[in-house]
Amino acid sequence: MTDPVTAPLPGPAVPVCSAKGCREAAVWVLAWNNPKLHTPERRKTWLACEEHREHLSRFLGVRGFLKDVVSLADWEAREAGGDRDGGEEPEGSAADR
Repeated sequence: MTDPVTAPLPGPAVPVCSAKGCREAAVWVLAWNNPKLHTPERRKTWLACEEHREHLSRFLGVRGFLKDVVSLADWEAREAGGDRDGGEEPEGSAADR
């Protein structure tokens, strides 16, 4: 057992895919909104690994929610430049929404 006082701090959190049960590293950001609930400029986000990008995109697209799919690196660069559309942090699970 590791002593919690002397245990090393965990490294930086790695964003994970939002697909239910998936723990793979995310490489895509799916920006979306529900027009019945959100203003047009509002963006919610799901993260996707390579394997689940198409599935999650279809899920959102069929409902008319999908607005944009960008690489996580590009999304983070936009965020760092302050060019994001009032969305939420790209984290969490699709099952949580």
